[in-house]
Amino acid sequence: MDVKEIISDAIRYPSSDWKKVLIEGVLLILNLTVILAFGTGYTLRLIKSTLAGYDEPPEFDDWGGMLIDGFKIYIVEVVYFIIPFIIIFVGALGLVTAVASGIIISPSTYLELVLTVIAGIILIIIFGVFGAIAIANMAFYDDLKAAFKFGEILERISKIGWGKYIVWYIITIIITIVVGIVGDILRLIPYLGFIIALLVVYSYLFMYSGRSVALIFNSSEEVQKTIVQNKDSDEHSPE
Repeated sequence: MDVKEIISDAIRYPSSDWKKVLIEGVLLILNLTVILAFGTGYTLRLIKSTLAGYDEPPEFDDWGGMLIDGFKIYIVEVVYFIIPFIIIFVGALGLVTAVASGIIISPSTYLELVLTVIAGIILIIIFGVFGAIAIANMAFYDDLKAAFKFGEILERISKIGWGKYIVWYIITIIITIVVGIVGDILRLIPYLGFIIALLVVYSYLFMYSGRSVALIFNSSEEVQKTIVQNKDSDEHSPE
C-alpha cells in the first residue's frame, strides 16, 4: 500500500463500527489512569488485529489482557519521551518562574530557555518517528522487549522506505493536529462539548492512529511475507 491508501484506509476504519468508537470514547471520558489504560490497550489490540490482516475493529473483551497492553504502551511512551518532556519542563519552568516572579532576565537567558523548549519539541518529533514503529513492533511480536530493539526498528523503517515513512508521519501529525483542533473547538461548548469531543473525536483519533501505524508497518515487504507465511501455516495446520 502507498501512503495515500494507508491514510485513506485508516480514516475510514473507525467509521466501520461507530459502536466501538463510542466505547473507546467512554473509556476516555472516565479518564483515570487505570481506565485510560483500557483505551490505550484497545489501540494495541487494534494494531495486532490489523497486523494479522483483519479489516474490522476488534471486540472489547479480555479486559485483563487489554489493561496489561495499555500499561505496556505507557512504558514504551515513558521510555521514548521522558527525556524530551524533561527538557521542555526545564525550559518552560524557567520562563514561567521568571514571568510569575517578575524577575528580569537577560535576552540571552530568555533565548536559551526558549531554545530549550524548542529543542524538547524537536526531540519529541524525532523520538516519535521511532516510537510509532516501536509500538507496532511490540504488537507484531506481542512482546514488550520488541519495542526497544532499536536496530530492528531502524531496519523496519528502512524496509518500509524512509521517504514513504516520513511522508506518512508528517501527514499523520497534520491529521492529529486538525482533529485535535476540532476537539478543542467542541470543548468550548459548555459541558456537552467536552463529552462529545472525548466520546467521538478523540476516540476516533485513537483508532485512526492504531490502524494507520499498523498499515505502514505492514507495508514492509518482509512483514508482508511473514503474514502470508503465517496464514499459509494456519490453513495447512491439522484441525
